[in-house]
Amino acid sequence: MPRVSGVDIPINKQAWVSLGYIYGIGPHNALTILEQAGITPETKVKDLTEAEVNKLREIIDKQYRVEGELRKEINSNIKRLIEIGSYRGSRHRHSLPSRGQQTRTNARTKRGQRKTVAGRGQKRGATKK
Repeated sequence: MPRVSGVDIPINKQAWVSLGYIYGIGPHNALTILEQAGITPETKVKDLTEAEVNKLREIIDKQYRVEGELRKEINSNIKRLIEIGSYRGSRHRHSLPSRGQQTRTNARTKRGQRKTVAGRGQKRGATKK
């Protein structure tokens, strides 16, 4: 498996799909990188020469912020929002969606599993209608 930006990319997939395994590179960036390197996107990674792999490494290292560097930047941006006390920062602090989505229902991915709370639900002695 070729190693690009500290990530082993799969060899049995097309080049543009394999580049998507690198954090910070999506389909659009992958196609742009392959175009700059002069590689057709449908080429399987196992068919790439060592020179082509090195060219991909070079382009990614010089022009793109990926993996650890990008993760650090995103985390520092979130910490900054929390420190300055912005609305978005407070949403991050309380593990709630920060872009206006509803939370009465849904938002399970962000909030985690349901927590059972005593005293919620049907009262004792209450009859169903």
